[in-house]
Amino acid sequence: MIEQIGTNAGLVWTALHEFGKLSVKEVKKITKIKTEKDVFAALGWLAKEGKLAFDEANGEIFVSLV
Repeated sequence: MIEQIGTNAGLVWTALHEFGKLSVKEVKKITKIKTEKDVFAALGWLAKEGKLAFDEANGEIFVSLV
């Protein structure tokens, strides 16, 4: 499971690097990660490494690289 989270974290990082600030829904769609739970696990991995900034607007969470 840890390997899959790391792989997904790489997909998320690549998407954010390419597209910039995205909503969690957009991240899920672009990366084709199957579940929102898996997206949040990948975001947690990157956040722990200090690579992400989070923002909230209109009840939606947005994420970008630091």
